[in-house]
Order: sequence, then C-alpha cells, then structure tokens
Amino acid sequence: MDMSSRKILDRGFTSLGIFSVVLMAVTLAVLLTPIIIRGAGAFVFRETVENRRFTFDVFGRGDEAALEVEVADAAKARKPVYDMVAEFRAEVGQMSGRRKRDMQGQLRTVENLLRELLGPFPGEPRPVMPRSRYGKPRWDRAEVALGRLLTVEDYDYSDPTQLGKKVLTPRVEKFRGTKLEELFDYLPAHAEAMLRPEWTLNWRFLTDEPVDANIFGGIWPALLGTIYLTVGAMLFAVPMGVVTAIYLVEYAGSSRIVSLLRTFVSTLAGVPSIVFGLFGLAFFLNTLFDLHLFNQVLGISRSKTVLAGSLTLALLVLPTIIRAAEEAIRAVPHSYKEAALSLGATRWRTVVTVILPASLPGILTGIIISMGRAAGETAPIIFTAAVALGKVPSLTELHQQPTPALPWNIYNLCSENQAIEEIRHVQYGMVLVLVGLVLLLNVAAILLRARISRKLRG
Repeated sequence: MDMSSRKILDRGFTSLGIFSVVLMAVTLAVLLTPIIIRGAGAFVFRETVENRRFTFDVFGRGDEAALEVEVADAAKARKPVYDMVAEFRAEVGQMSGRRKRDMQGQLRTVENLLRELLGPFPGEPRPVMPRSRYGKPRWDRAEVALGRLLTVEDYDYSDPTQLGKKVLTPRVEKFRGTKLEELFDYLPAHAEAMLRPEWTLNWRFLTDEPVDANIFGGIWPALLGTIYLTVGAMLFAVPMGVVTAIYLVEYAGSSRIVSLLRTFVSTLAGVPSIVFGLFGLAFFLNTLFDLHLFNQVLGISRSKTVLAGSLTLALLVLPTIIRAAEEAIRAVPHSYKEAALSLGATRWRTVVTVILPASLPGILTGIIISMGRAAGETAPIIFTAAVALGKVPSLTELHQQPTPALPWNIYNLCSENQAIEEIRHVQYGMVLVLVGLVLLLNVAAILLRARISRKLRG
C-alpha cells in the first residue's frame, strides 16, 4: 500500500471516529434535553396558594402571617364566584320540569369543577383526601382545570364517513340568560387573584414524602430506596465478582471446566432482567428465606424486602463485574507478578499487594457500569423489593421490609396511576433524578478511578 492510500485511509478512519463521537453527543442531547426540560417542571413551577396552604398544614413550612393574608385575599376574590353559584342554585329551585332537571345536572358539574379548581366551598365539611381538601397546587394544572370549566367537550358526527371529531364549545352557552352567565367571564379574568400563583424553586421535591399518590409532596422514599438497593447490590456483587475473576485468571488455569464457567458467565450477561426477577422471587423469597434458619432464626421476611432486591440485582450485575475484573487483571504486566514472586512474596500476597492495586482502575470501570444498571433496573425489583407507596425501612429493617424505588415508581405512575395527567411532572422529575443519581455515582467512581491511577503512576 503506497503512502497516499495510507493517508486516505487514516483520514477516513479519523473522520469516521469524529462522526461517531458527534453522533453520540447529538443522540445524548436529544435523549436528555426533553428529560431535563420536563423534569425541571417538578422543581421550578408556579405554585398556587393552595400548595402553600398544604405545605404549611402538613409539613409546617412557611410564614403563617403572610399565608393568612394570602388566603384572605384569595377568599375575597373567590366570594363573587360562590355568590353567583348560590344565586343560580336558588334560581334553579324555582324552575320546574325537564329544564329544572337539566339545570340541576349542569350545576352539579360546575360545582364539582369549581371544587377541583379552588377546593371545597365555604362551609362544606373538610374532605379526607388532600386532593379534595385543597385546590390545584400548580398553576399549569389550574389552567387545564379552568379550561375544562369554561368549555364542554363534545364530538361532531355530521360526517358519516369519518370518526367523530372532538369539538370544544363554550359552557356559557348552556347558561345564557341565567344568573350564572357572568361566572364564565369572571373566572378567566380573576383566576390569578383566586389562586395567587408565584414562581418557586421546590428543592424539597427531593426530601419530602409523597402525599395522596404523589399529588403533593416529593420523592424522598423512592430516592432513598434506590440508593439502598444500588449500594446493597454493589456490596454483594463487587466482592464476589472480583474474587471470582482472581480465581479464573490466577488459579483456575485453562481447563474445559474453566472454559465452561466463562461461557456461563457470558451467557448470564445476556439473560433478560425479568428472568432475574423471577429467579429472585422463586429462589430467595419462596425457597431460601422460607427455610427455618433464615425465616425464624435470622428473622428474614419471606415477602418483598430490600435484602432480596439487592441480592437479585447483585446477580444481575455480577457477570459484568467478573468480565471487567478479568480483563483488568490480565492487563497487568506479567513482569509485576514475576518481580513480586522473585522477592519471595507468596502467590496470594502477590495478588493482593501487586496485581489487584494495579488492576483497580479497570475493575472500577466495571463497577461504574454495573452501578448504573443496578440503579435503573425495574424488572428484578418488581417481584423482590419494590412497592409503589410506603416509607423507606430503617437500616435494621432492610431484611424485613420492602421499599419504594425510582425505577418501579416511574413505571407504576405511567401505567397504573389514574391521576397521571395531574402528576406527569412527578414522573419526569423522577426520571431526571434517576439519571442525575446514576451520573453522580458514575462521576464519583470515575474520580476515584482517576485518583488511583495517578497514585499508581507515582
């Protein structure tokens, strides 16, 4: 191959590498940008006076005197609304026949929508559920509720060749000529006065407990539960993975059995995560923890626990750690081992004091990858550790209690929660926090790896 051809190939390979890096960066930006934008809505938003009332009532935070003034001003702005509703109720009482029945149904609909927007009417009993006790806590959701109050959703079936087309008609048309007609002009003009929205930075989203299925509060139990499961999985997987790699490289030799073991490890790395979840359910919960020693003597629960989830996640990431540790140990120059042995060190001491420290940066690479996977997995913890709601167990209860976790809660919110549209910001906020948690763990491990590498270089 002549020099010009080599230069062309070199430039082509360099261009291809640059293109790959740019493509990866663009893909990452496309993936993270909507997560960051939508997830930021859980932290930065316009909160209404209803959310400030809830925060003071439940968590005891806020200026009581300033809040009382706000509540009084909001009540003053809401009074005409309640007066118009009361006048129209009296007007309906004087109607008769079908018109009365129709107007009674329309009035109930308007009253329920007003309760959803502003909370209970003055003088009504205090509801049990916080979502019924308070109005909309966020201005963006209040605008949606206001839109439902001002318009009626209907479908146009005039074209028989097509499906019905959704049509929004002003609700005021149903109340023309009544005392409630003015309400539909008053509401949009005074909505901000009634709810008093203000921009806020809600960093307490990370530290508050959820209330009423995440309508209010934060995600602290799920965040802490994810940390418990991830750290627990690493505590089990890292020692087992490193010791296994040391055995396979330094002691096992190259027999057929060892080759078969490596094949098994490689196969486990490709097993779907749901299989690990089912294995954790069948082995840990239904078999191992059902034994007298574990259940009665050690007090380990046979139902979902943080311990069972951590063990299942440890099995999931174990193949990755073994393969990374194997490659890192093999990459240590053979001269290091020969020098240690020639100085009289035993085989095990050579491994512990020479080979293992020199391979630690490579081992940490496998740990970094494994931590990210363990923190983000959903399937293995569905059957073994995760619950949608509840408190995080204390350190002394990790073998007896389940825990909320970010991956499971994200899935649960988008698939099973009936009020998902009201808490979409919580779902995206959880995704943002989970991505941030994984990045934080990775950065910490990368910094540790860099520090160790510098020490090894002297």
